[in-house]
Amino acid sequence: MPYNRILVRATNWLGDAVMSLPALRALRQRFPQAEIAILAKPWVADLYQREPFCDRMIPYTARTLAEKWASGRALAREKFDCAILLQNAFEAAAVAYLAGIPDRIGYARDGRSPLLTRAIPVPRKGEIPRHERFYYLELLHRAGILDSLPENDCIRLDAASQSRAAGLARFHELGMGGTIIGISPGAAYGTAKRWLPTHFAALITRATREAGVQVALVGAAADAASTRLVLDALGTTERAAVIDLTGATSLEVLAGVLSLAASCVSNDSGAMHLAGAVGTPLVALFGPTREKETAPLTRQGGRSEVPINQIWCRPCMLRECPFDHQCMTGLRPERVFDSVRRLMGTRQ
Repeated sequence: MPYNRILVRATNWLGDAVMSLPALRALRQRFPQAEIAILAKPWVADLYQREPFCDRMIPYTARTLAEKWASGRALAREKFDCAILLQNAFEAAAVAYLAGIPDRIGYARDGRSPLLTRAIPVPRKGEIPRHERFYYLELLHRAGILDSLPENDCIRLDAASQSRAAGLARFHELGMGGTIIGISPGAAYGTAKRWLPTHFAALITRATREAGVQVALVGAAADAASTRLVLDALGTTERAAVIDLTGATSLEVLAGVLSLAASCVSNDSGAMHLAGAVGTPLVALFGPTREKETAPLTRQGGRSEVPINQIWCRPCMLRECPFDHQCMTGLRPERVFDSVRRLMGTRQ
């Protein structure tokens, strides 16, 4: 398969995008001379554009049917010879079909198989390792692009040093120095994934008083309400040691801020995966979701802990808890702080 021009339709969510990095790195290794263009939503595009596997970013902003049609026809002028669809949606296949790309590879999902030239069967439970990074690698394997899965399939950002410089510049602008921990109190999908704001506030209080750290609250603009609840639960003294960067950074700067943190505490979210990819010692808070499938994998040099309050109903995968949310309410701030304190000393 001597592909010369490859279009990759990226996933839409930051966490999924991070977990697809090993597959994209393997694709570059398989086709070192090919042009690889990444078609991605603007909010995840910044993750890719400094990585060695990405030759070109193509922002995907189409919303209406007419815009999606126009996007497909515009891509037709690019003369790609292969489309690899990491996104599972019917729309991804439809756009590649409209673009006339001769080889269209993706999982046989969302009724889109007739639009694909190679509709790859979705792995059944137990066929591949549980972590989601294997889901994307297996697509390339089953399509015949990879003979076997790569030995080095760790999740990392190769451009982390550039992001680190951007984060350092932001800290200098804000006058922040010393030891900083990152905290991401938001999470998409539903409230069930979010640790309590009062628990985050109690953690921040202990960290600022006992460890003498500063705290950077991070996340996307959509996480602003979660951040505000944490800030409202803090006392005046503790609030003075906190800087709110929620929705106020590009993805590159966010990666840089996290890379400089002595540790990070995050719900199961895109920020959690990004922190792992830049090697930040990480405490990941899982309630209703499956930690064995989407737990963070820190790049070489980083460590992570996943404290779980294991109760009878988890992992339920529900957006909202119909009971008393014990998987999260019962995960006490003291326990999380113990993890933070252990991990702070591991920062390299």
